[in-house]
Amino acid sequence: MYMKNIYLIFILIVLCACSSTKRVTETTTKEITVVVANTTKDSTVENTPIQEPVTKTLETPKPNNLDKTGDINVATNTKSLEAFNHDAWNRLLQTHVSNQGNVDYKGFKANRKTLLDYISALSKNTPSDGWKKEDKLAYWINTYNAMTVDLILRNYPIKSIKDIKDPWDQRFWKLGNKWYNLNDIEHVILRKMDEPRIHFGIVCASFSCPKLQNEAFTASKMESQLTKATKEFLSDSNRNQITENSLELSKIFQWFSKDFKQNGSLIDFLNLYTDIKISDKAKKRFKDYNWDLNE
Repeated sequence: MYMKNIYLIFILIVLCACSSTKRVTETTTKEITVVVANTTKDSTVENTPIQEPVTKTLETPKPNNLDKTGDINVATNTKSLEAFNHDAWNRLLQTHVSNQGNVDYKGFKANRKTLLDYISALSKNTPSDGWKKEDKLAYWINTYNAMTVDLILRNYPIKSIKDIKDPWDQRFWKLGNKWYNLNDIEHVILRKMDEPRIHFGIVCASFSCPKLQNEAFTASKMESQLTKATKEFLSDSNRNQITENSLELSKIFQWFSKDFKQNGSLIDFLNLYTDIKISDKAKKRFKDYNWDLNE
């Protein structure tokens, strides 16, 4: 009986121990769960707004030749390649020269300081050996025309450039270290550049001359500008009358005949820039030259 009681007591002790272990395990598990839960709901974290991941887009650098609309300004980009900026002369021409080539010399005279500033800029930036042919052509054609306008303004009002004594020999303008006249620029410089169309770009301030274009010549547009000036001059019935078998031409073609025969005959040259196919046997004569002022 004694041993039976001892055995029962042992059984009770074991059962109590198991029950206690279970309670400790459950309590520990709950405590761990609570700790983890409390950790994820820490007051500091809880009050901090959740931020979405930030994705930073790298911006592509914009070119420095954008206009106000954001488009690439081709004109500016092209002009950056010009050896000399003729914008000042271009503005003067657009202001004081009509589409027909009539010149407002009174307006030019009121704005002569701007003209002289442009000529001064030409003086400080004469062509170098490194300039392209187109840049040199633009420089000397614009220089000739600007100086011709200035020559007229020095003597205005007049009815003709021929009212001025030796107009093409006057050395009023210094470019770099040298004094120039209009004959120097036309005969010593431009005519030696093997471009006969210069005769339709430079203007002697007279009615029978090619019209003064109301835009400055530029290197980037030289080919199209010379072609345009040549075609306009040839199609102007006041200066030239052209049919298949008859030519009444400006005296320019007589005075500078050699310039137009570099690659063939005069008729070969004319056929490059007229819509009429001129016969090789066409009869020609030269019109009288009207020296009245081109205003």
